[in-house]
Formats: sequence, C-alpha cells, structure tokens
Amino acid sequence: AQAGLNVATYRYFDPKTQAVCFDEMMTALGGVEAGDVVLLHGCCHNPAGADMNLDQWRAIADLLAKRGAVPLIDLAYQGLGAGLDEDAAGLRLVLDTVDTALVAYSFDKNFGLYRERTGALFVRARGQADLVRSNILQLARCNWSMPPDHGAAVVRVVLEDAGLTAQWRAQLDGMRRRLTSVRHALAEADPRLEPLRDQHGLFSLLSLTPAQVETMRRDHAVYMAGSGRINLAGLTADTVQPFVQALGACLSGDAQ
Repeated sequence: AQAGLNVATYRYFDPKTQAVCFDEMMTALGGVEAGDVVLLHGCCHNPAGADMNLDQWRAIADLLAKRGAVPLIDLAYQGLGAGLDEDAAGLRLVLDTVDTALVAYSFDKNFGLYRERTGALFVRARGQADLVRSNILQLARCNWSMPPDHGAAVVRVVLEDAGLTAQWRAQLDGMRRRLTSVRHALAEADPRLEPLRDQHGLFSLLSLTPAQVETMRRDHAVYMAGSGRINLAGLTADTVQPFVQALGACLSGDAQ
C-alpha cells in the first residue's frame, strides 16, 4: 500500500483445521482482473507450513491464465519441503500455463546465507523479454546499482562445481529429513499435532491465542511469534517431548 498499490487479501489457511482453505481461496481469486498480481508461496508456506497439492496448483494456474492475472511466486524454501524437484513442481506447472509470471527466489535458507540476502528475480514474459529486462535494469540501478556479491558468489561457486553441488544437495536433504522427523515426532507425541505431519518447511502456525503464547513464554520458556507461528527447526529429538508437555499444559490451562 505504501508503494501506491491497491492491496487485497485472500484467506489461505485455517489454523484450527491446519488445512488450506482452497475453496475460499479459489472464490476470492475468481474476482481478479487482467494485470492483477497474485502472490503465492511456492512451497513450505510461511507461516502455515501447509502447501497446495498439484491438482490445486493446476486449478490455480488455469484460473490465473483465464483471468489474465500475473502470479508472483515466492520460492524461499526450495529443498526443505519434499525435495528440490518436488518443491518446484507447482511453480513449474504455473509457468507452463501462464504467459506472464514473476518468481522471487531466495538462497537464504537452502544455502544458509540468511544475512547475505541472496536471491534472484525471474520473469516469464512471452514476447516482451527485452522490454522487461530494460525496466528491471533501470529499477535495479535506481535501488542499489552495485549490490554486494559475496552471497551470490558462494552460490555460483557451489553450483558450477559438480562435487560441491552434490555435497550441498546431500546436506540440504539431511536438513529436510531432520525437519520431517521433528514433524513426525510431534504428531506421534500428541494427536492434536497430527496435521503437522503432512506439512512442510520450517514453520507451522499453531492455533494459540496471544495469551496462550505468552503463557508458553512465561511458564515454559518456549518462544514463538504472537500469532502462534513456530520455527520447528528450533526443536530436536530431545526437546520434542518437553515442548509437547508444555503445550498440553498450556492448552489445558485457563489462558484464552
């Protein structure tokens, strides 16, 4: 809004059911017009952790193509959900369907370069590539001219070397498996956390009130955002059970 854009929202996730509100989402997006930009998370939804399946991605892609809207896909966690290829499947389906799309890609998480703010902007613009490139270069010149190259250089060196790429993929797979194991452990420890088993990525959005979040902080030294968003990477095999016990005590208490 501060950039002079008209911003509208759509409902994506229900914290109580821990599920994507797909029908509501489709109804809301049915009102978009040609040229409207629709923001979507490519995988490992932040803060929800709940991703769309391929059938849902296909329905979204068809709707946006029919309405002439422009998807802006935020892909910030590729490889930390179901795998590098799997996490990009929805994005690729959209790019195969629409004529115009924007992809905001981040290497911060999957390369461990968070403080370097390393990423890239990709644009699909059939028949308008030269015009888009000219505009992007002008915007880049006005905003930062010559950005730091350290993070980008790290990514380039790794991806240009087959051995380093294999090592990176193995380490990324290890991190993904650890996140998955935490989710499975939480689901097995408390039936109320079962939906977290099938979610992906670093985050989940627990159905907690601000008062309950404060109780978790004050009484159990468990810290999360006031919305109930928790970074599951902060849990280990040794801390899952204490966390579940603290959560159970909080949910059975009087905090509302």
